[in-house]
Amino acid sequence: MNLHRMLGRRAEEGRPVRIGIIGAGKFATMFLAQARHTPGMHVMAIADLDVERGRNALAAAGWPSNSAEAPSFSAALENGTTHITEDVAALIAADGMEVVVDATGNPIAGISHALACIEQGRHIVMVNVEADALAGPLLARRAEAAGIVYSLAYGDQPALIAEQVDWARTSGFEVVAAGKGTKYLPGYHHVTPDDVWSHYGIDAAHAAAHGLNAQMFNSFLDGTKSAIEMTAVANATGLTPAPDGLHFPPCGVTELAEKLRPAAEGGLLHHKGQVEVISCLDAEGGDVEGDLRWGVYVVFEAPGDYAATSFQEYGIKTDSSGRYAGMYKPFHLIGLELGISIASAALRGEPTGAPDGFRGDAVATAKRGMKAGDMLDGEGGFTVYATLMPAAASLAADGLPIGLAHGVRLMRDIAQDEKIRWSDVDIDLTSQAVRIRREMETLFTPSGG
Repeated sequence: MNLHRMLGRRAEEGRPVRIGIIGAGKFATMFLAQARHTPGMHVMAIADLDVERGRNALAAAGWPSNSAEAPSFSAALENGTTHITEDVAALIAADGMEVVVDATGNPIAGISHALACIEQGRHIVMVNVEADALAGPLLARRAEAAGIVYSLAYGDQPALIAEQVDWARTSGFEVVAAGKGTKYLPGYHHVTPDDVWSHYGIDAAHAAAHGLNAQMFNSFLDGTKSAIEMTAVANATGLTPAPDGLHFPPCGVTELAEKLRPAAEGGLLHHKGQVEVISCLDAEGGDVEGDLRWGVYVVFEAPGDYAATSFQEYGIKTDSSGRYAGMYKPFHLIGLELGISIASAALRGEPTGAPDGFRGDAVATAKRGMKAGDMLDGEGGFTVYATLMPAAASLAADGLPIGLAHGVRLMRDIAQDEKIRWSDVDIDLTSQAVRIRREMETLFTPSGG
């Protein structure tokens, strides 16, 4: 708990943590708003396919107009300013660069960026949870071998969940369940970008005027983002999915310990040590009291009577047995908190969560019946949503990862809600992302089947 002190020391020494950001979207902009108030951090460069987005992000975050006037990486390094570029490779290789943040959300690009960081010896903070779900275990292993940090992004829910799991285990408790809250009803699996705004209470014209991305918002609604994020959590913590994936039970914060305990003890879990997402809506679509729509949670078990008694003495909410307790954080602030990961990587050499096994997988599943020749459009689109599966079950079923279900054509007819297999699509097996994913499947023994 001394990162701020360590950053202050770096500032005093005139050698702040040099940071490169790839992707100038919402997450990056939120971080930029905080970085200018954080001693010991220097955003040396921003890379985006549209350089104007980088300038706009700095302006939106309140940076002075002259802060992004560096004509080159060397000038930015010398003057403490920011260079904006289209050239991701040059950003990663730039002299002085220390930590690179991938905030693109593109799994194919994310794998490429992570591999480049490993080659150049740059710590990588993977806001791009899509890439992590696709091949994170292998990327993290390669990063460790290269002596750099590969980290989930603090502020995003997977890293916050990993932190809570680590707290519980380090305190001597068994973790029974962990996950996040979201807005979910079973019918949401089939929602498309055409009707997503009605579920958010947003007028389509308002969404267009404010540049809101319907496909991105839909990925949150249709369960895809939950499957991707719980894949990341499973692979980073050792927790595993239920055999039939996420259940999204309605649950408020006062019910965590009662509902998220094993079914044999009156709860809803398939097993102890499970990842699960809870819904802020009940079966009729009404609001759950004390919902956790924006937050994260962990449910843990007292190892003995003394700890259980202490739960009662110190006022923690437990289940009816008094043995299970729940802890939660009711929010996540995404990019506003990202500096924690950057500082931890640069100053401690530690990730804020990182995959160390292959336990969960987010598998492409058909939103509607489709014909041979139809093109898949990936996360949040019109054709597929992601289903969380135990990794062993995914491999046994030949499941196609959601991160590769974009821009590929079906080779046979697919029924609605049918999981799509590698053999069902015409895919370039020589592409970098496919090769990395296949290599991961061979190097890691999958679990949770």
